[in-house]
Amino acid sequence: MMIVNTIEEVRNLIKGWRKEGLSVGFVPTMGALHEGHQSLMERAVSQNDRVVASIFVNPTQFGPNEDFEAYPRDLEKDVALCKEVGVHVVFAPQGEELYFPDKATTVHISGITDVLCGSKRPGHFDGVCLVVSKFFNIIQPDRAYFGQKDAQQVAVIKRMVRDLNYEIEIVSCPIVREADGLAKSSRNLYLSKEEREAALVLNKSLEFVKKALDQGERNASILKAAILSCIIQEPLAKIDYVEVVEMESLQSISGDINCPILIPIAVYIGKTRLIDNITYAV
Repeated sequence: MMIVNTIEEVRNLIKGWRKEGLSVGFVPTMGALHEGHQSLMERAVSQNDRVVASIFVNPTQFGPNEDFEAYPRDLEKDVALCKEVGVHVVFAPQGEELYFPDKATTVHISGITDVLCGSKRPGHFDGVCLVVSKFFNIIQPDRAYFGQKDAQQVAVIKRMVRDLNYEIEIVSCPIVREADGLAKSSRNLYLSKEEREAALVLNKSLEFVKKALDQGERNASILKAAILSCIIQEPLAKIDYVEVVEMESLQSISGDINCPILIPIAVYIGKTRLIDNITYAV
């Protein structure tokens, strides 16, 4: 496995692979890798001749009061996991390698970025789309892998790929959970022991509503109310949003459900904002 830090290095490697007719998979990450990232890399390794994983804490997707400086970083540990999984190249650029000081270009996807996390974190998805589009232009992968835990991000990237005619297959991979159901997240590291226990309310509320769906409940407002009533029982939890939306458009549903749905939630446990979701095909 190689570790490269410059655009020129990674492009030269990929040009060599292309001359050999090899397929390329790409896994973009912000580091602090866990089993969720591992599952993406394993999937990529199984489906491609060569795999590039990027490790870059992207400043443009953090708001002014968010945790860019505090975001966990452990490059040595991350590189070891990439090597163990079978990744061929880790691309770990510094900020100045990707962003010019006088950068003036943005990538904005309207509509589906204005709801859910997008409505709570203005500019977040502009930053995500900008850095992902840069990586796509640099690496030009056949496939790129994203986790379903960030369901809105997956929908946004798919729309960007469609609208900008990228010839890239976006592969969405299932949420990886701890044994007790908590979705794997780099931000779980911020939780105290008490907060870690309180965080289980996210998955518990989603499991509760999935059971209701399995039993035939189809009214979105009733399902949403059930999740809210479950979460508010946890004193350390502060609800950011709970929604029932159409799978692709992310448009909110309030009445009867007659299409595949996404139920995304965002909850503060103490000062840490966690997200989770389930999908359901009606």
